[in-house]
Amino acid sequence: MTDQSYRFPRFFVTAPTACPYLPGRTERKVFAELKGDDAQTMAEALGRIGFRRSQNVVYRPSCDGCQACVSVRVPTAAFRPNRSQRRLIARHADLEVHACEPWATEEQWRLMRRYLAARHPGGGMAAMDAHDFADMIEQSPIDTVVVEYREPAPGGGMGRLVGCCLTDKQSDGLSMIYSFYDPDIAERQGLGSYIILDHITRAARAGLPHVYLGYWISECNRMAYKTKFRPVEALIGGVWRDVP
Repeated sequence: MTDQSYRFPRFFVTAPTACPYLPGRTERKVFAELKGDDAQTMAEALGRIGFRRSQNVVYRPSCDGCQACVSVRVPTAAFRPNRSQRRLIARHADLEVHACEPWATEEQWRLMRRYLAARHPGGGMAAMDAHDFADMIEQSPIDTVVVEYREPAPGGGMGRLVGCCLTDKQSDGLSMIYSFYDPDIAERQGLGSYIILDHITRAARAGLPHVYLGYWISECNRMAYKTKFRPVEALIGGVWRDVP
């Protein structure tokens, strides 16, 4: 297979299935496999036009008569946290952050199970087992890390794991593939938003212009949090535009 086949991947379309976000609608995806020496370049180029990575493929919604799924990203240089976001940053400032190699651990898997049971008990990932989780973490042909958030341990060492994010490192920013956290710690409210805020802060410090947050659907209330990080840009008509 030639290098050209990597630069121009073959795209496939899935059969329509029930939409997990908008009742009564169906979803269909177009996807391509990431492989070869050009996988990183391909993933970044396709990410800028609205694709997302899952294991060794990238995908984008391609639904008949529906364009509700919109890619969103935060321009890090322009971002300014609001009052409630500054409180979140202060509340969780004691957490220790570690960028780890993408290797699934039992501790991460236990955290993921608690998160799914509390936040997405009927979601598409609820049936995930340990092997599925390992595939999600480890099957990446591009530069990927697992960002761990831990409470400080008395006397040093590794403290309690309270949050994780599977993150792709790109030349133009960080792409947050999937984040999860402990939903049962009363004093750790807002951890999901804090993980996003931490990614924005770290990307800005590294001179990376964007943090990609995935898809946003204006009609889906559980996605509303993605537009609370201002300014935020959406890919509309092939152009990244500010979300009013």
